[in-house]
Amino acid sequence: MIVEKLIMDGKEFDAYSISLHPAPFLLIRSADKSFLACGYLDIDAADSLSACAAKVKGVKTFDDMMKAEVAAVTKEAEKKGVQVGMTGKEALLKF
Repeated sequence: MIVEKLIMDGKEFDAYSISLHPAPFLLIRSADKSFLACGYLDIDAADSLSACAAKVKGVKTFDDMMKAEVAAVTKEAEKKGVQVGMTGKEALLKF
């Protein structure tokens, strides 16, 4: 497992990468525990737990996650202004 600290616009995030086949499981978490995850995330399960989360697909690196379009969001993420179609970076900065 790889753990990194990412800083964007003065905000700090914890980034996790777990090596799986055929692609890694990626997750970036904000200080308030909101998170952006890769396509492995079951957004319905996250929503049922009232998690504040967004999902991006087709990514293999943290940089890919920043550039990818958000494919799905939970209701809690919507409350913070996160929308399908924005970039992963835009979503993280809303968290």
